Amino acid sequence: MQQKIIILDFGSQTTQLIGRRVRELDTFCEILPYNKFPKDDPSVIGVILSGSPFSVHDPEAFQVDLSQFVGRVPVLGICYGAQFISHANGGRVEKTNTREYGRAHLQYVDTANPLFNGFAQNSQVWMSHGDSITAIPAGYECIASTSDVKYAAYYSANPSSAGTAPLFAVQFHPEVFHTAQGSLLLKNFVVGICGSRQDWSAASFVDSTVAELKQQLGDDRVILGLSGGVDSSVAAVLLNRAIGKNLTCIFVDHGMLRKNEFRDVMNDYKCLGLNVIGVDASAKFFSDLAGVTDPEKKRKIIGRDFIEVFNAEARKIEGAKWLAQGTIYPDRIESLNITGKVIKSHHNVGGLPEEMHLQLCEPLRWLFKDEVRRVGRQLGMPEHLITRHPFPGPGLAVRILGDITPEKVRILQDADDIYIRGLREYKVKLSGEEARRVLAAGVPASMTDGEIEVSLYDQIWQACTILLSTVRSVGVMGDERTYEHPVALRAVTSTDAMTADWAHLPYDFMARVSNEIINKVRGVNRVCYDISSKPPSTIEWE
Repeated sequence: MQQKIIILDFGSQTTQLIGRRVRELDTFCEILPYNKFPKDDPSVIGVILSGSPFSVHDPEAFQVDLSQFVGRVPVLGICYGAQFISHANGGRVEKTNTREYGRAHLQYVDTANPLFNGFAQNSQVWMSHGDSITAIPAGYECIASTSDVKYAAYYSANPSSAGTAPLFAVQFHPEVFHTAQGSLLLKNFVVGICGSRQDWSAASFVDSTVAELKQQLGDDRVILGLSGGVDSSVAAVLLNRAIGKNLTCIFVDHGMLRKNEFRDVMNDYKCLGLNVIGVDASAKFFSDLAGVTDPEKKRKIIGRDFIEVFNAEARKIEGAKWLAQGTIYPDRIESLNITGKVIKSHHNVGGLPEEMHLQLCEPLRWLFKDEVRRVGRQLGMPEHLITRHPFPGPGLAVRILGDITPEKVRILQDADDIYIRGLREYKVKLSGEEARRVLAAGVPASMTDGEIEVSLYDQIWQACTILLSTVRSVGVMGDERTYEHPVALRAVTSTDAMTADWAHLPYDFMARVSNEIINKVRGVNRVCYDISSKPPSTIEWE
């Protein structure tokens, strides 16, 4: 039986980061809404309560029945989770004069407690709370403090008569990078306290998923919509290993792919032995997008047209019973956001017409992006497919601010091609924490004398070019005045796209790429670089 950690989501922006950190410990976890704890599931070995945008005193604050799991399995409350546990058990949570946001240091740490095994005194942590726990429940003990917050962490060995499993709570965020020993704390909880066997790996996922797909699909025919990205490509190869000729893939060209992408990706798929039907439907998409400037409307039109084109091709395949998608775990979590607020729609979650009469198959539904890449390597896929940066389903349509025309797409394709090609060709040497981060992401490289050499493309999470087609700027080329469009270059570092920082690209690289774009791309006379992080910005502009 596969062990799992349940993470109950109270609406925190960093809940997925908790999930990623648990997965990095080779332990399966599932993120569920705060009120959806799976009762009587023997595979659950521990529970983590996330942070929340609410105060425990807010009328609309999320609440959970702690008796479902406290005492039965080990529990870790983080930030709001810690405050809710205290509040629900007779402790005090109050608004204080000193609110903690950002870096703090644990001036007292009980290193004899299993949660802080191996911790250093004065260890840096990341706080983000307005309320503070001013009294913990009777029978609980303080195990860490900062200069401003006495109960930075607390603990009970026997929190409930339901069992003997311990409870831990921290007011800081161990999942974020700025908590120096956050990974160690989570390892202490997941492995040392909950007893994880650490048997969740790419190899075990491939073996178990192929077996499950064979049982689930039998001799049924399956259709899969390919996008050219790593998610759908890995899903296709995984399904091909399970059911072979019974898989038919459809790759729709909506006219807004990267330069030469349709041709290049079709060749890649043929080399992988996949049965792929390529459909050029660009004329339909351009016609239906004419004059549309609202980004959400663009997404809806492209999603609708994709389904229409895809459905028309799918009807030609006799006996198809399943529709496969490359949906990954963050897609599903964001689309089920418990606050009910839509930031942007996802192209591969929902929107399937009932008349297709196909059952849904999502072989990657439990994986984060870097786990998908590890599975691709386990399947023996070529590295250039595995390391491709994320690319939105609507393609360049959401990287063009304003309405969409073939000429604007041509301009953006040419500029983006220069940028991406330059990132692949430019090599950098990394050492220390940066080198370890890149190697941990699975980028092929070997360390020599503490250094590795990789391309800029492999060092960053995602790069893209944005055409500001609603803006024109004055320029001079030769002796002539120009009045053309600017483009913005974007590059970010991340581990899971939930948070991202702008990449500090070398100045000589930026100068070279800017010069080449302006000199070679008709319609562009200015290049900018986006230095905003997520949050508060998003990675894509639309």
